[in-house]
Amino acid sequence: MASRPSVLFVCIHNAGRSQMAAGFLRDLAGDAVEVRSAGSDPGPSINPAAVEAMAEVGIDISDQSPKLLTHEAVETSDVVITMGCGDACPVFPGISYRDWQLEDPAGKGIGAVRPIRDEIRTRVQSLVAELLPAQPAS
Repeated sequence: MASRPSVLFVCIHNAGRSQMAAGFLRDLAGDAVEVRSAGSDPGPSINPAAVEAMAEVGIDISDQSPKLLTHEAVETSDVVITMGCGDACPVFPGISYRDWQLEDPAGKGIGAVRPIRDEIRTRVQSLVAELLPAQPAS
């Protein structure tokens, strides 16, 4: 793994789960990890309930926009975390893949998005502890 590991979060629309995960990783790891997110079929904009849920914990993802998943993004990542992108996720040898089974927040209100956000935060905290073992997770 490179001196600065890179992590790619992938879901279908890159509008909810992957954006929340990327927001938490940026917040927890700072510049120590290169953070990317993408979608196999990007939506038109970030899910407003995901933006609101993240704002509640002090993380602003309102400036993000859904991005199309590319082979290059996968090839140049050390860890690829999928969240329901199905067969659209390209697989390359030598890359660590993880599949996080998370409910899709699309079309759900803030009350339903909060537990998804909290589960993502727990998983990202574990990921930070794994990628940056010398640094305490916050």
